[in-house]
Amino acid sequence: MENIEKIKNILTTSASLKMALAKDEKFIAMCLDSVAKIVDCFKRDGKVMFCGNGGSAADAQHLAAEFSGRFYHDRDPLFAEALHANTSYLTAVANDYSFAEVYSRLVKAKCRKGDVLFGISTSGNSENIVRAIEQANQQDVLTIGFTGEKGGKLAELCDICFKVPSNDTPRIQESHIVIGHLICELVEQEYFKISNA
Repeated sequence: MENIEKIKNILTTSASLKMALAKDEKFIAMCLDSVAKIVDCFKRDGKVMFCGNGGSAADAQHLAAEFSGRFYHDRDPLFAEALHANTSYLTAVANDYSFAEVYSRLVKAKCRKGDVLFGISTSGNSENIVRAIEQANQQDVLTIGFTGEKGGKLAELCDICFKVPSNDTPRIQESHIVIGHLICELVEQEYFKISNA
């Protein structure tokens, strides 16, 4: 019985977070703003990049694939990439410099003015993500953060920061995917002029 109640509690907590976001007008406005800016980026032949650690790295790769592959519709690919995908680069820079530098160096190399960088960190304080966002800001790259309730350093550094109202890492990550999916869906719809029907 104890585990039955735990399962119910986990599912209810996760669902309640999404319901809270659905009622948050500021959150919805941030989603619409992000979608408009990403669509504009793609229209100008720009790139959307993602970075994260651990489960957030998996989320980064997942969301990049939704743009570069497809979401709901057969359509042309969009330039999106998770910055950790080259393990030879990642391990070399972590070894020769430090793990804190692995993303900022790639941002410097790959991102240009008008591109978009997502930094995903449940605490908002992951040093390599913070440095990547700082580097992106120096290059006039639009920065979007996915964090937990407190936001950490990313809340102050990012142009747009989605702070999931929780301090529970798994529940935050579940909401990050929901937010990423809804942005992907709306970008696909708006960029390719796909009907809601």
